[in-house]
Amino acid sequence: METLRTPDDRFTDLPDFDLEPRYADVPDQDGGILRMAWVEAGPPADDAPTVLLLHGEPSWSYLYRHVMTTLADAGVHSVAVDLVGFGRSDKPTDPAAHSYARHVEWVRSLVLDELDLRDVTLVGQDWGGLIGLRLVAENPDRFASVVAANTGLPTGDHDMPPVWWNFRRAVEKAEVLDIGRLVASGCAQEMSAEARAAYDAPFPDETYKAGPRAMPGLVPTSPDDPATTANRRAWEELGRWDKPFLVAFSDSDPITAAMGPILKRHVPGTQGLDHPVIPDAGHFLQEDAGCELGEVVADFVGGTRKAD
Repeated sequence: METLRTPDDRFTDLPDFDLEPRYADVPDQDGGILRMAWVEAGPPADDAPTVLLLHGEPSWSYLYRHVMTTLADAGVHSVAVDLVGFGRSDKPTDPAAHSYARHVEWVRSLVLDELDLRDVTLVGQDWGGLIGLRLVAENPDRFASVVAANTGLPTGDHDMPPVWWNFRRAVEKAEVLDIGRLVASGCAQEMSAEARAAYDAPFPDETYKAGPRAMPGLVPTSPDDPATTANRRAWEELGRWDKPFLVAFSDSDPITAAMGPILKRHVPGTQGLDHPVIPDAGHFLQEDAGCELGEVVADFVGGTRKAD
């Protein structure tokens, strides 16, 4: 598998993101290895609850910077992973190297085998939920709770919303994929030029963008999609999940809004919890309202978000 690795100097002087990167090798599912990156914040894991933060398309762990600061201030340890093809993680140059199953296995290898995370709370947004909810369903003993934030688990049995199809077509047709603009377009608040540049940082040129280009095409959109069977099994397992499961969606995301009520009806662990709606935030609620989301997660991990 041919890969690229973003030069370190692309990540210097990023606003509000001075966390030291960490790295581990995982099997690439093709006979080789891939280096994956993550950052950590907060008190030592032995002394605090741990939250696993998984980003989506086309962002990276930088998306969680304000969430991580808020969690650390609340005494929560957080681990934010860069998916393969994103951030500081290695980037396969062939879009065909990416598959839903491979992304699940790459993250599983890192967080369960290499980092050996246990009794952890998942926070998944966008693809972070598509991958993370599979991990939870397939490894329920390793997770203590879940926060689903603007995400879902599509099987292809129901059509995706028109705004998502517009996004997919835009990615497929773009000669130059403007990562920063794509993230900004998914926000309800205006993004600074510095933050936009930080989303561009992992991708020096088009050869580095196979991951962002591939991901929309990996979302199951028909019942015979390669990922459909595994996702249906995951839904069955989530239907038995009785550990705490918080649905923390924003108020302005046309892509995933319909999934919130479905998750609350389907997952037993949602019962008896006060599920917040994050105001004035779009698809990338971590960017629009990172501190607010961090407070929600910190309260949830501390067991204080109980319904009246």
